[in-house]
Amino acid sequence: MKENKVKVEEKKVQPKNKKPNIFVRMGRKLKEVFSEIKKVSWPSKGKVFKQTSVVIGVVLCFMVVLLLIDLGLGELLKLLTSSIGK
Repeated sequence: MKENKVKVEEKKVQPKNKKPNIFVRMGRKLKEVFSEIKKVSWPSKGKVFKQTSVVIGVVLCFMVVLLLIDLGLGELLKLLTSSIGK
């Protein structure tokens, strides 16, 4: 009886130095990814549209502000260069 147990224990103790091949590892990783995606609480379409429009509005406001600063500095540069040239 003890000999059988020793043989079973010897089989369990074998080192696992060999990694599974790349396709097995990729398959496991894909399963993990899909299981995590199922846990995500996705926003509704209305909420996504509202948040997207807010982001676009903020970007447009910054664009206008930067455009005005650029135009103002350009005109200032023209004034400085024209007065120095005379």
